[in-house]
Amino acid sequence: MPTIRAYRPADREALYDVCVRTGHNGGDATDLYRDPRILPDIFTGPYLALRPDLAFVLADEQDRAVGYILGAADTAAFVAEFRRDWLPTVAARYPEGSGTGRDAERIRDLHHPEWMWHEELAEYPAHLHIDLLPEAQGKGAGRALMGTYLAALRALGVPRVHLGMSAANTGAKAFYDRLGFHELHRTPDGRGLFLGRGTD
Repeated sequence: MPTIRAYRPADREALYDVCVRTGHNGGDATDLYRDPRILPDIFTGPYLALRPDLAFVLADEQDRAVGYILGAADTAAFVAEFRRDWLPTVAARYPEGSGTGRDAERIRDLHHPEWMWHEELAEYPAHLHIDLLPEAQGKGAGRALMGTYLAALRALGVPRVHLGMSAANTGAKAFYDRLGFHELHRTPDGRGLFLGRGTD
């Protein structure tokens, strides 16, 4: 039976792997990028470095990470720290303006983390990312991870949280709907959604 525990530095590469293997609308993104580490270098690594206290791991019977939830209690502050403290550690691997197609889009995201924050999200200051490998899905682990994370935010006095997702990931949207998330913002191209809920 999988268990939820706090993140440990030794989990880092396993969590990077989970991010890549779930990075295309919940499916494997390994072959979609010239360097697939671009995904965890945006969506996983900065949280492990800057907010490890809000990173929780779903571990299997061998204590191998098969999922995680992580995020930040104050998104605006996190964006500033991402640019100041995280970006310099990975920017040389992904030079600004480089790449084509999906690679170029993600490299732009990396160098311009302000995309994480919109005025529509002001009343939902915290945010999260949750990813589970296919073998860990459909067993209540996602709901349990979310409960752990929301409890951690409540302990910090954070009243509401949001997340961003691809509108094409209908399975994830159904999961979030069941957990009480509702739409807050949609990107102009309709491809991205931001959802929110209270932490209670």
